[in-house]
Amino acid sequence: MPVAHINGGHIHYQIEGLPNAPALVLSNSLCTNFAMWDAEMPELRKHFRVLRYDTRGHGQSEVTPGPYSFEQLGRDVLALADETDIGNFSFCGLSMGGVTGMWLGINAGKRVHKLALCSTAAKIGKPDTWNARIDAVRKGGTKSIAAATMERWFTPSFREREPQTVQRVQHMVESTSAEGFIACCEALREADFRESISAIRTPTLVISGTHDSGTTPADGKFLAKQIAGARYVELDAAHLSNIEQHERFTQEVSDFLREPRATSAR
Repeated sequence: MPVAHINGGHIHYQIEGLPNAPALVLSNSLCTNFAMWDAEMPELRKHFRVLRYDTRGHGQSEVTPGPYSFEQLGRDVLALADETDIGNFSFCGLSMGGVTGMWLGINAGKRVHKLALCSTAAKIGKPDTWNARIDAVRKGGTKSIAAATMERWFTPSFREREPQTVQRVQHMVESTSAEGFIACCEALREADFRESISAIRTPTLVISGTHDSGTTPADGKFLAKQIAGARYVELDAAHLSNIEQHERFTQEVSDFLREPRATSAR
């Protein structure tokens, strides 16, 4: 699969779908890679030229020295779009990917046609929580946090119903570089868009999971309230709503992105 050398690092990506269709960029959560979007791809590639990539420090992208910032991660997206001859694009990011989307919406809104912010928040967690996770991974690697992460990311009923899916995601977590995880945790620890999120003028969809304890429905409703005209959708899921409720998630995102822009934000 292709790798682009941009912004001082190698970023692993994949493009699927119709060559002349509207462009859509998908951005992964912390401790996963672009395979987290596999369930969405059969539908999305019917309508879009879909660019998936592994966030810096994750998957097969290079683990450059940290700490990272969301300006750096957002500029990775812009440089990757330039590298792949994509001008304007829609953007869908989940959790950490959603924070990248916020930076893009605030700082590069002219490039972003539509924005889907999923299972995310303008300020995720507290510094003490991030520091504890950083310390745990420094001592034991990402494998040491993987099982507890699955308990936060999926509801008990889904873990019982879909153990193979949960195991596949857990393997993504365990395979994530400790250095890449820490560098992105440091970016998340410092990121706070609560005062600037209202600057977004891009038509925006916000998706939250009812049972998400990390980026709660209250966090999602705050985003939708602060971003003019944003649409809010809540799914019966925990954190990785795109996996736990993939059919509904895909339909909501696809429908939103395919609406004429003049009527999309309401």
